[in-house]
Amino acid sequence: MSSGSINKVILIGRLGKDPEVRYTNNGSPVAKFTLATDEAFKDRSGEQQRRTEWHTIVAWGKLAEICGEYLTKGKQVYVEGSIRSRQWEDQTGNKRTAYEIVARDMKMLGSKAESERAASASSEAVDRNHAEPEPLPAPSSSPEMTDEDVPF
Repeated sequence: MSSGSINKVILIGRLGKDPEVRYTNNGSPVAKFTLATDEAFKDRSGEQQRRTEWHTIVAWGKLAEICGEYLTKGKQVYVEGSIRSRQWEDQTGNKRTAYEIVARDMKMLGSKAESERAASASSEAVDRNHAEPEPLPAPSSSPEMTDEDVPF
């Protein structure tokens, strides 16, 4: 943190659809899914309002595989990561920007029965690999991976 800045996001929400897992040209898994967070507030007239914000989540490596295997539409999850922007030019020549959350950590939430099933499945996955998944670097920190490698 020598730069004096922090880019950290923590979200708890529900999946809008099942994760889509693809692979880069060099075989690295990447998962993409949407997460909805809700906010309740009173408007100026005192009426209760509810606003839903949709976030695009991208996970890489082992975390992407876990997301693809265990997450489903409607599942409540905790996601921790950082905000990344991507810029491109659309078909009409307009510059476009998308903002995504690059996940570094994900925890499945929900009922005790759901958590026990998820914990059992997670421990089996760890046992198969004989190690805890390590935090993954963001795609931009890898010199061999560029935005063109992302298959979305």
